[in-house]
Amino acid sequence: MFKPLEIFIGLRYTRAKQRSGFISFISMTSMLGIALGVMALITVLSVMNGFEAQLREKILGMASHITVSEYSNALHDWQKLGDNLQSSQAIEGWAPFVRAEVMLSANQRVSGSLLHGILPAQEGQVSDISEKMVLGDVSQLAAGDFSIILGAELARYLGVGVGDKVTVITPQVTPTPAGIFPRLKRFTVTGLFEVGMYEYDRNLALIHLADGSKLMRLNKGVSGIRLKLDDLFMAPQVTHQIAKILPANFRLSNWTMEHSNFFKAIKTEKRVMFIILMLIVAVAAFNIVSTLVMVVTDKRSEIAILRTLGFTPRSVMGVFMVQGTLIGLIGTVVGVISGVALALNVETLVPAIEQFFQVQFLPAEIYYISDLPSKLDWSDVTTIASYSFILSILSTIYPAFQASRVNPAEALRYE
Repeated sequence: MFKPLEIFIGLRYTRAKQRSGFISFISMTSMLGIALGVMALITVLSVMNGFEAQLREKILGMASHITVSEYSNALHDWQKLGDNLQSSQAIEGWAPFVRAEVMLSANQRVSGSLLHGILPAQEGQVSDISEKMVLGDVSQLAAGDFSIILGAELARYLGVGVGDKVTVITPQVTPTPAGIFPRLKRFTVTGLFEVGMYEYDRNLALIHLADGSKLMRLNKGVSGIRLKLDDLFMAPQVTHQIAKILPANFRLSNWTMEHSNFFKAIKTEKRVMFIILMLIVAVAAFNIVSTLVMVVTDKRSEIAILRTLGFTPRSVMGVFMVQGTLIGLIGTVVGVISGVALALNVETLVPAIEQFFQVQFLPAEIYYISDLPSKLDWSDVTTIASYSFILSILSTIYPAFQASRVNPAEALRYE
């Protein structure tokens, strides 16, 4: 079908000035529509990849890749367990922790909080908390001092700052002659951190591991240990390997279990956005149908002459498929080039547009991610370009088939 002569005539038809300027206009519109659709799709998916990468970084900068604990809620031989697990090449570091759901009270305000007891010397192996400190330092947490580090939003709600006192109310109770009372302990605020995720900044508080173990009556035990992997995407496989060597009384979880719904929602949103924007490309691609139908009508006499010169219906079909495919190819290439260029420079262009028009698309006081991140994924570019080109080819089949059915005698009757 695509012999040199068919390709040559198809290219000539594409370059030639049509008798009807409207046909040329429709061709340019189709080409421009495909280019804009491909450019928008690449840019939007790159921005969504950027948001997903930033959110994953913020979440996994605090959450452990793998958590190991006992069903008894108290792990005592944690030092030996951590050293044994770190012998695996996949595990980069580990740290013990004490976890408890408590109430924090200060200035006649009460807030639920997730209390984490950490070992400052080892916490840096599994989290980025030391990099997120806005006041104070993690190393200021010392055993027996009963000091506490709060998330910035939590401290703002309680109305406390560095040096102030907060009361920790645990779910455990203390029986007294006067009745049963909840256990209370006063802590001194020594630091504030800001991760950029409301879940952590509003609900998380950090204390020393020894203070947490004493407060929760774990008898120098811990709630579990947290593991950091060289490759976080290997978490399910490494979890399965660790489960084989640990006794049945151990409980394991990883970040894909704890945050699976969140990342699945992001992937679903990305998939839906891809379908919606791909429809724009489809509409532009199917404009090729109307373009070629009008070209076939305009070229009926020329098609008849080609047929009388020995062109087969298959060859005629190839001529118009070449013309429509070229329109789609040019639109796809222009869209890919402009989309890649825009995706790579969106972090520079958006601030420039905001400064020029004196607007802010993502105000910092409302959104934690106030800039527009972008992460170009070349597999997305390849998929988008392939779909666009395939749709362009499919759009040429019907009008090309109609051209192949032109009867030379009828087309030349009134010429």
